[in-house]
Amino acid sequence: MAQSAWGYDSDNGPERWHENYPMAKGDKQSPIEINSKDVQHDTSLATWHASYDPGAAKTILNNGRTCRVVFDDTFDRSVLRGGPLTGAYRLRQLHLHWGSSDDHGSEHVIDGVKYAAELHMVHWNPKHGNFAGALKQPDGVAVVGIFLKVGKTPKPEFKRILEEIDNIKTKGKEAPFQHFDPSILFPKSRDYWTYHGSFTTPPCEECITWILLREPIEVSSDQMAKLRSLSKNGENEPVNPLVDNWRPPQPVKGRIVRASFK
Repeated sequence: MAQSAWGYDSDNGPERWHENYPMAKGDKQSPIEINSKDVQHDTSLATWHASYDPGAAKTILNNGRTCRVVFDDTFDRSVLRGGPLTGAYRLRQLHLHWGSSDDHGSEHVIDGVKYAAELHMVHWNPKHGNFAGALKQPDGVAVVGIFLKVGKTPKPEFKRILEEIDNIKTKGKEAPFQHFDPSILFPKSRDYWTYHGSFTTPPCEECITWILLREPIEVSSDQMAKLRSLSKNGENEPVNPLVDNWRPPQPVKGRIVRASFK
């Protein structure tokens, strides 16, 4: 398969990524299934803090594999610190993974539970110079993962992203996305699990400190349907819905998952 052609179908999906990206078979791959009974409560884990500048939001795009919001990361204007991290990490982008129906779509699985979607907020450590440099370091990237579950009381905060969906229906479409504070997407609770892992998309670099929030945020079934109305094909190609863009759980291989809560 051509380098650019990885995806989520049977011919180019997660089972085959390692053919072009050998790191996908590494020892610290993500996502994983988290089992409460194996988690270690770590009293030394601090609270995490995000200070985001709404003016840093730039664009929203459909790259055929996900819906992504891009932020200005040329200086420390939107940063994440605390928790398991040392120093401040800059917010670069956020994106989502979702299923073809409400009963699956998240990448991480908690005690056998799959959520409808998973939001990833990707931050990098500026001490490594630039994003490319950070990808080569074990402490290069920090991702906050937030689960989306379908409920009766949808998250109004999520609406802003969904309002733009019609402007980025097809692969390659991009639209301005200004003045957005992504911290409105956080759940009330700051409780989290943390472990060392990888990007869940090729090349699957093992440079990520994961901060997975225990409390999901609620979205409506209609909001999820809106997300599934994106197409993974370009404008003049047949509509091919962008769904099931998640990687299944990978072997834990002796890694310890720590929890900030009991």
